Amino acid sequence: MNPASPGAPTKRVLLIHYSQTGQLSAVAEQIAAPLRADPAIELHVETLVPLTPYPYPWPFFKFLDAFPESAHLVPPPLAPLGLTGDEHFDLVILPYQVWFLAPSLPVTAFLKHPVGRKLLAGKPVVTVIACRNMWLSAQEKMKAMLADAGARLIDNVTLIDPGPTLATFITTPVWLLSGRKAGFWGMPDAGLDDTQIRRTRRFGLALRDALHASEERGPGPLLHGLGASEVDPKLYFSERTGTRSFFVWGKLIRLAGGPGRAARVPLLAVYVAFLVTLIVSLVPASLAIQAVLRPFMRPWLTKIRDRFELPSGSATHRLPQYED
Repeated sequence: MNPASPGAPTKRVLLIHYSQTGQLSAVAEQIAAPLRADPAIELHVETLVPLTPYPYPWPFFKFLDAFPESAHLVPPPLAPLGLTGDEHFDLVILPYQVWFLAPSLPVTAFLKHPVGRKLLAGKPVVTVIACRNMWLSAQEKMKAMLADAGARLIDNVTLIDPGPTLATFITTPVWLLSGRKAGFWGMPDAGLDDTQIRRTRRFGLALRDALHASEERGPGPLLHGLGASEVDPKLYFSERTGTRSFFVWGKLIRLAGGPGRAARVPLLAVYVAFLVTLIVSLVPASLAIQAVLRPFMRPWLTKIRDRFELPSGSATHRLPQYED
């Protein structure tokens, strides 16, 4: 890309795109729309295409078979990107799903791809997460990969399923394995609701204004005061246990061969039984224990919340400026 000529866009934004169910695409489009409509901003959408596609809905064992590589951040091969890495962008928007408490494998592949690393080096990055409700471990891994590529994380937006935690342990797998998003047995629909998705437009509007003021050149954040990221610290302990479990079992399963190997199936079957037991016993027990100990744990939980809400935070004082 050449320096802007008179009348040409003055800011260039790169949006990385990968979505299975279409939910993250809808979120990304809400954020992208105000940028795309602004003649002073040029938006490039780079869609990630794994050479071996990940299906949706997922077959059961295909779904499980993705967790060892997800946990160990082993990138799958991608189809050639549409960029060379020499292009200049003023801002990178990086939406991603959470797979097994880690960034989705196609996004991990971009972060570790030579072209992806060149594009990210020295650039301010806004991450956007759409997930069930556990995202803290994934964002820590994302931060590490961005830092390794030389990028600057200046904002993080987090959108989580509004359903009760225990209900989402059922509705989310059903959605991913069957394609059924609608609620059943008195449980809510899986995933984000339409209002949540529609309201993400505020982030695109705020980014548009920040780009006009060249605020992306500073340390950030650009999305403060917009309720960008709210943390439930009570889930931190369950996430730590789940992350260790995925890592240890993932290492064992990878010894049986790469993705798709038949030798992995018995180990995956054993692991899913272990995982269900862990979810049924550990998560309710952890939440119950924390409820009893909350008065004593409150300072520590507050520190966890404050740490993970950075850089954008959960404050909402700028919402009237960007919402109808």
